[in-house]
Amino acid sequence: MSGLYPDKFRTLPLFSGRFDAYKLAADGADVLLASYASGDHIEAHSHDTDNYGVIIRGELILHMHGAVQRFGIGDWYHVPAHVEHAASFEQDTDEIEFWFKPTDIAAE
Repeated sequence: MSGLYPDKFRTLPLFSGRFDAYKLAADGADVLLASYASGDHIEAHSHDTDNYGVIIRGELILHMHGAVQRFGIGDWYHVPAHVEHAASFEQDTDEIEFWFKPTDIAAE
């Protein structure tokens, strides 16, 4: 798997989903250290988790609510549960994602 993560993180189990990630299970949430290659695209989909993420290398291009937003290094994004969205990447990108289970979502 690609990504510029420390060796200790590379010992975590791999996520089995639409993209490459190491998965750290946490109480009430999953934490994914995800990596995407330049040119990667994730088709439109939704999920039942409330997702937050921070970009640590590269850039996320998020397609949601009929708009396109770009998130760079240090930027946080939020994808609410059950909202259709897609993503694309024009450069190699790493991010840390927090997938909160519906019963653990606190009011913002």
